[in-house]
Amino acid sequence: MRLWVGTRDGGRLVEPADATVSVLDHGFTVADGVFETLKVTSAGPFALSRHLRRLGRSAAALGLPQPVESVVRSAVAEVVGTVDRAVDADPATSWRLRIMYTGGPAPLGSERGDTPPTLVVAMAPGRRWPSTSTAVTVPWARNERSPLVGVKSTSYAENVVALAHAHAAGASEALLSNSRDELCEGTGSNVFVVVGGRALTPPLDSGCLPGVTRELVLEWFGAAEADLPMRVLAEADEVFLTSSTRDVHPLVRVDGRTWPTAGPVGARLRAEFAARAAADIDP
Repeated sequence: MRLWVGTRDGGRLVEPADATVSVLDHGFTVADGVFETLKVTSAGPFALSRHLRRLGRSAAALGLPQPVESVVRSAVAEVVGTVDRAVDADPATSWRLRIMYTGGPAPLGSERGDTPPTLVVAMAPGRRWPSTSTAVTVPWARNERSPLVGVKSTSYAENVVALAHAHAAGASEALLSNSRDELCEGTGSNVFVVVGGRALTPPLDSGCLPGVTRELVLEWFGAAEADLPMRVLAEADEVFLTSSTRDVHPLVRVDGRTWPTAGPVGARLRAEFAARAAADIDP
């Protein structure tokens, strides 16, 4: 497996040991960058066009020059092409592909330099999630008025802290409120609740990320956005997560509340999402 390293204008495949980015890159010194994570199956990268549109929106929100789509697509194709995905015939096998786009080399401070943005594409074996999972709420909140709302930013330290808290509590994900004590999102996932048989998720003005899988669940299955107080986690019939690597992932524990199995809505959406994703690699 190799990586692609370059700028928005072009780059090349390199071996991992030979991959270099300047230590003065703004993405390294001040986390000035954006990224996308995609699932890659034997059919290719899933929902690449949607991810590239979000990458462009995130870059625009940070004031970075727009990524050159043809360059990014070419880099993705080159990296995916380095892996012989036919080696493992198990259809459940997937890879995790990451596209990183940063401010490029710059002075030691918040001010950007005058060099082109850095572009890196890398891929590694994906995690095999179990059919259900667990989550806990954490004592920190998203700022729904932050300039980074809706941005898939490389500034992820608060997610690292929250996820470590969840792992220490024996859960796979941390669920965060916003400053209004409304349900917002997970550290790397969106969250849905099922109330009266209908799947509901916080709206984007809650401060959550506009997840690609979230977007597809809203489009494909008639789920809806709703302002949700945090207490909904203690009242909902079901809770499930969505993300590019989890797809639709039912929860069987949230804090001290447990369910014996995945609920009927979450289980159905998980199966139907998998079927539709297999039928259309770039919906």
